[in-house]
Amino acid sequence: MATSILRYFIKFAYNGTLYHGWQSQPNALTVQETLQKALSLLFKKHIELVGAGRTDTGVHAKEMYAHFDFNEQLETNFWIPKLNSYLPKDIVIYEIIPVTAEAHARFDATSRTYEYYIHSFKDAFLTDLSWYHYYPLDLERMNEAASTLLEYTDFECFSKTNTDVFTYNCKITEAFWQKKGNQLIFTITADRFLRNMVRAIVGTLINIGQGKIEVAQLQKIIESKNRSEAGFSAPAHGLYLTQIKYPYLSK
Repeated sequence: MATSILRYFIKFAYNGTLYHGWQSQPNALTVQETLQKALSLLFKKHIELVGAGRTDTGVHAKEMYAHFDFNEQLETNFWIPKLNSYLPKDIVIYEIIPVTAEAHARFDATSRTYEYYIHSFKDAFLTDLSWYHYYPLDLERMNEAASTLLEYTDFECFSKTNTDVFTYNCKITEAFWQKKGNQLIFTITADRFLRNMVRAIVGTLINIGQGKIEVAQLQKIIESKNRSEAGFSAPAHGLYLTQIKYPYLSK
């Protein structure tokens, strides 16, 4: 009798400081490679993970998903502590979730949310977890500019050049800044994101907040579809993937 293959999602988080992003690559430590090795060692067979998306070198994830296939039913509560004991301290598994054979961690995601953290006063404990930016920023101007993003769908101007994407269209549903103590937090949600997109948006909004770019100029930047017209890429260590939504997973 043929053995049926079962599919599982894993929900996990990681501090990306030591990793060259999510996706496995030659001669570099990645989150995908580290997780696959731990799962393969634990289950005594090769496990291949398909992630919900990519994160770049140094970027963190408070909530990330990936799926894998296995040939038997797993008692998830039993395996989670064991799997975490196989993983380094900067990666943690929260859930192993049985899903249908057709479920896909990347293609089924309906939205993704990122947050970018900036602290305005030097903090020894936030060195790798938030960007220290001590120049004054006009939060009202930055939020006015951020609201402009919701009026557009083509964000080629914020995309890393020479990428292999078929479209630069993304539907942004929220984009705003808020202040909490000495920190500024930028939240942005969309159905998909381009490579380097969030960091390029943050860098552009920072330039607006410092008065280097007028708020109205953001429209011309977006419509130019030219990366060189937009601002700098904010440092990776302030960026977090914080939420991914699926139609069949409750929050």
